[in-house]
Amino acid sequence: MSVVHRWVRSRSGERPDRGAGSVLGLALVAVLLILTMAVVGVARAVHARGTAQVAADLGALAAATALHDLTGSAGDPCAVAGRVVVANGAELTACRTRGGEVVVSTRVTLTDGTGLAARASARAGPAA
Repeated sequence: MSVVHRWVRSRSGERPDRGAGSVLGLALVAVLLILTMAVVGVARAVHARGTAQVAADLGALAAATALHDLTGSAGDPCAVAGRVVVANGAELTACRTRGGEVVVSTRVTLTDGTGLAARASARAGPAA
């Protein structure tokens, strides 16, 4: 021990670094809390993107099935896609039919209050 360190300890009766472990522990807890919040945010975004893609895929398949329905009882392909997309927790942002092909675009808004949204699109129809 240095002379100054011994003098500080002998004058006050305790070590000068007393309580430093508590401060370091609190800093570690704060860092872990921030990292956890970041991971949860990324997980929410990934989930929203997956939901948007599933809704787009299923909506495109439903619209293509309605488009190629020989009986004509299925109705408007984009209306069918809209119902399927909403039933899967997304919002239909676009629906286009070209020939025998249907392209559906969807959006899922994150519920964390940021206003960010995940978007996806899917195409269905006969193989090229």
